[in-house]
Amino acid sequence: MKNGLELNKLAAAVLVAGLIGMVAGKMADGLYRPDLELKTRGFSVDVVETPAPGAAPAEPPKIGKLMAAANVENGKNIAKKCATCHDFEKGGPNKVGPNLWGVLGGPKCHKSDFAYSEGMTSAKEKGGWTYDSIFAFLHNPKAFVPGTKMAFAGLSKPEEVADLVAYLRTQSDNPPALPPVEKDEPKAADTPTASPTDKKAPAAKAAH
Repeated sequence: MKNGLELNKLAAAVLVAGLIGMVAGKMADGLYRPDLELKTRGFSVDVVETPAPGAAPAEPPKIGKLMAAANVENGKNIAKKCATCHDFEKGGPNKVGPNLWGVLGGPKCHKSDFAYSEGMTSAKEKGGWTYDSIFAFLHNPKAFVPGTKMAFAGLSKPEEVADLVAYLRTQSDNPPALPPVEKDEPKAADTPTASPTDKKAPAAKAAH
C-alpha cells in the first residue's frame, strides 16, 4: 500500500513537471516570436539629417517654386502631427505650444497670452514670420531659433515644408501673397573651340 502511494506521488510529480514545461514553452513563444514582423506605431516623421563634416552646403530651397506646387491637403495631414502641441483654429486655445492661427505673415511671439522661450523672444527682434524665416524654422527649429522649447526636430523634405506652409496660409484672416516663382538660371553656353584643321590657309598670291 505504501509503495503504491509513493508511485502515485512520483507519477503526479512527473505529470506536474511536464505541464509546467509546456506552459513555460507557450509563454516563451508568446513573448519572443522572431518570425513576427514589428509594426510601427504612431506617425512617421522625416527628421533633419546632419551633414557630414566637410560636406558641401545644401543649396537654399527655391521657395517660390515650392509654394507654387504645394499641396494644401497634404499640408493639413502633416499638421496633424503637430496637433498634440498646437491648435490651428481661429480663437482656439494655446496648448504646449501657442495657437497658430495667423502665424504666417505675423510677428514672432504673435500670441500675447503665451509664455514663449527666451530664444523665441530674442528672435522676435529679427522680424516676423516671412516665407523665408518660417521655411528655415520648420526645416530645423533649433538651428534657426537656438533655445526654442519646441521639441519637433523639423522636416527634412522642402516639399513637405512647403505643403505645411501652404496649409498655414489658409489658417489666416489676411494671408501674405505668395512669393514670386524663381526663374531658372540660364546654363552657360558651350563656347566652341576651333581646331587647327578649321583654320583656313592664307590665300595664295596671284602670279604676275
